[in-house]
Amino acid sequence: MQAYLLDWVNLLLRWAHVIVAIAWIGSSFYFVFLDNSLTRPDDPGLKAKGVGGELWAVHGGGFYNPQKYLVAPATLPKHLHWFYWESYSTWLTGFALFTVLYLFNAGSFLVDKSVFDWSDGAAIAASLGFLVTGWFVYDLICCAFGQRRRGDLIVGAGVLAFIVLASWLACQWFAGRAAFLLVGAMLATAMSANVFVWIVPGQRKVVAQLNAGLAADPIHGWRAKQRSMHNTYFTLPVLIAMLSNHYGWLYSGKHNWLVLVLLMLAGALIRHSFVARHKALVQGTRVPWEYASVGTLVLVGMVIGLAPPPQSLAAQAAARPVNFAEVQGVIDRRCGLCHNAALQQKNVALHTPDLIKQHAQRVYQQASVLKLMPLNNATQMSDDERALIKRWFEAGAPVN
Repeated sequence: MQAYLLDWVNLLLRWAHVIVAIAWIGSSFYFVFLDNSLTRPDDPGLKAKGVGGELWAVHGGGFYNPQKYLVAPATLPKHLHWFYWESYSTWLTGFALFTVLYLFNAGSFLVDKSVFDWSDGAAIAASLGFLVTGWFVYDLICCAFGQRRRGDLIVGAGVLAFIVLASWLACQWFAGRAAFLLVGAMLATAMSANVFVWIVPGQRKVVAQLNAGLAADPIHGWRAKQRSMHNTYFTLPVLIAMLSNHYGWLYSGKHNWLVLVLLMLAGALIRHSFVARHKALVQGTRVPWEYASVGTLVLVGMVIGLAPPPQSLAAQAAARPVNFAEVQGVIDRRCGLCHNAALQQKNVALHTPDLIKQHAQRVYQQASVLKLMPLNNATQMSDDERALIKRWFEAGAPVN
């Protein structure tokens, strides 16, 4: 019953996390699009009010005319909508999900003793330290170099180098699945911290200055813009890191850290093309699709590079019909620890031939196709054993 209830908690937290993440990323994408799509108004009245850019749009049967002031309207309205709970809710639900799934089950999800042999407590502390340290290093890079000449390039190079180092380090310390997720969570923490530490407090200071009749300090607007742009570039890398835990062949290889870096790099390059596209359309210049092209080529290269080697003709000829007793032996040794008469994880038991037949497709998908199970390969299922299950299933999963 406890495992069943935890599954429900996992499902509901995951559902909530996806919902609020859609709201956050959607608003982020929209405002980046809006900022890069504004045109100078022709109406003298708008110019007199201090409007620096506007956009005419149609959506859902209505016409919209969002306007952006160069600083602020002459009189601030009493009611301002603040965009921050989307960010906070995403981080809070994500951390709750990480706690339920990874921290409460550190021995199964965080620790892979074939990667790094340490205690559950040490792995938990290191994973939390990973999130905190990631934010402080990123913030230090931004504060130290952001306002220098060519600061954007220096910060971009510094953050990229740090992400490469963090990806390598995570894959040396944690189980591959957890390592990928931790790097994504590290970037997501930086994104939410940008909102919490710099963007919203800066906006509150500007509002207070304007209400006091003072000139707004431009540093707050500059910094908020900088961190918002960083957040939009982090979105696709974070999403692919979070989705990767469903695909064991991504994180189970020898150079899994490089796979993670390339996936995130491809996402950032593709995102840059769309950000640049908005500006190009307004300015009437060429859309720089080469960034998306390079990102796509990186993905194509990974598809080719991660492809399993073709089976030789000799190996195909030597392949013999699978004896079910061999398959049952593999399942007993590698899967029986969690899927037996007493312990039926995910409501799957595999202690009889009939049950193995009943769950044949799930065994095939999890062990041979996705390579997600055994979890972190705790029982050391070999590639030959995965291939044996594959041949058995493709032969019709006979049990006699």
